[in-house]
Amino acid sequence: MQCEICGAEIRDKPIKVIVEGSELDACSKCAQYGKAHDKRSPVSKKISPVMQQHTPKKRPQKPSNNILRDIKEELVEDYNEILREAREKNNLTQEELAFKIKEKESLIKKIERGDITPEESVLKKIERTLNIELTEKIDTEDWSGDGFDKGTTLGDIVKIKKK
Repeated sequence: MQCEICGAEIRDKPIKVIVEGSELDACSKCAQYGKAHDKRSPVSKKISPVMQQHTPKKRPQKPSNNILRDIKEELVEDYNEILREAREKNNLTQEELAFKIKEKESLIKKIERGDITPEESVLKKIERTLNIELTEKIDTEDWSGDGFDKGTTLGDIVKIKKK
């Protein structure tokens, strides 16, 4: 029999060793390069995803970062025109404004065209850089209704036509 490490002829009984996870028959000289392996140890079984029962951990609720919702502000209707006029008043190109607020030029173009509404973080950077207001506070009293109290129902408002 030959040593599976060096290839030399083994005259006495080969020594079983484990080298980097492989079980080899080695001579007495090469046996030092591996761990002695007297008897076979069981390999740990991997648990398949189907068998594994995992209960998902609930993430803690993050505090809301939605400034517009928390402060009861909303984006003004003509935000894109106000942005463009303020940028031109400050003699900035779209590229220069994008560089100042560390955003992409394409984002500025889309906001000015009115294709997208900016996120709160971008909105605040634009407002700070150009010294403008693109949001307005919502007056909660406007939503109360003209003289309606909390007891008003749909039946009080709707006129029902009878056949």
